[in-house]
Amino acid sequence: MKLFVNKSWWKIFLIVFGASIIVLSVMYTKTIVDMLSSDERNRADIIRVAMNSLNNIDENAADFDFSLALQVLQKNESIPVILVSNTGQITAGKNFGDTQDLDTTFLRNQLNLMIADGVEPLKDAGGQSLYYQSSVFIDYLSYFPLIQLLLIFTFIVIGYVAVSSIRKAEQNRVWVGMAKETAHQLGTPISGILGWIEHLKFIRPEDEEIKDVASEINNDLAKLDLIAERFSKIGSEPELTIKDIEPMLQKNFDYISKRAPRNVTFEVEPTKGVSTGIVNGQLLEWVFENLLRNALDSIGKEGTISGVIESDENWVHIDISDSGPGIPANKFKTIFKPGYSTKKRGWGLGLSLAKRIVENYHKGKIFVKESTENVKTTFRISIPLAKN
Repeated sequence: MKLFVNKSWWKIFLIVFGASIIVLSVMYTKTIVDMLSSDERNRADIIRVAMNSLNNIDENAADFDFSLALQVLQKNESIPVILVSNTGQITAGKNFGDTQDLDTTFLRNQLNLMIADGVEPLKDAGGQSLYYQSSVFIDYLSYFPLIQLLLIFTFIVIGYVAVSSIRKAEQNRVWVGMAKETAHQLGTPISGILGWIEHLKFIRPEDEEIKDVASEINNDLAKLDLIAERFSKIGSEPELTIKDIEPMLQKNFDYISKRAPRNVTFEVEPTKGVSTGIVNGQLLEWVFENLLRNALDSIGKEGTISGVIESDENWVHIDISDSGPGIPANKFKTIFKPGYSTKKRGWGLGLSLAKRIVENYHKGKIFVKESTENVKTTFRISIPLAKN
């Protein structure tokens, strides 16, 4: 159905758009990190020259101004560096901490970690090497895309929950308003048809065929009256009572079977266990009727529709099966969403309404238990068991 397809495309668009923002952010951040890393390497090379100058003071040092080298070292407050002589001895360290800068053992451990990480040292003509780590600033900047991803994800989740809640509330108001208006509109023609049936029986009192037809029309009108009452109760808290579910299931099977093609077989198997649940009879029968009509639409003019009730310690399970073409496994959850339908006509609300009735009003479960192509499809409804 177009409504559902369009909704899916919007989700895909938002996902792609969000992923694009994240990818562009990561690429942009990586470019900045690479530029800063290159700059830090140049700064580290300057530091190497300064440290080398101070560590190689000779007898002519008194005639040379080392203030620039000292100033370069003092200005470096962010890049951790270790200077190593051509014999492999550590001659200096800086920016690991006041105590650690003088701790040879600590500096040796840090040097080993740098070598293990594949850090390329800066070397001079005398064979001295300067090893350095990225500054804390670059480390923080490297984590920025992850932080941004977390913030975007949090914003999307909060926004989605908020929008979904608002949309769900609006849908509920639309459902309730439409349902009550439908119930109101049905009242007038139902009353009118009842009057015409009585008039028909009055003018043909001896015609048995007329009586049989009038009786079936009365049954259909009773069903319409029941539907109108169901719609009028939507939006109100349903009253749940302890009821035997088996007669309700059999009643709906009998009603649908009389209005189905002759080559469709309806079977209700004997109950396995207890069939007493905590239900609202009118609403649960509405679910049965929806599933049976869907099954009838699925199998067409020939096939089998069956039902069985079984129970365990906590649930009454009602299985309704048909011999139709089946449902793909990837559609087991999709079919319960509003607007989804495989039929050319219809709004795709039947199974969505059934799910709402079972899960929201009865605190139960409804799902596709199994489906084999052209063999058998089974819907299971689980209702809380009425315990003594």
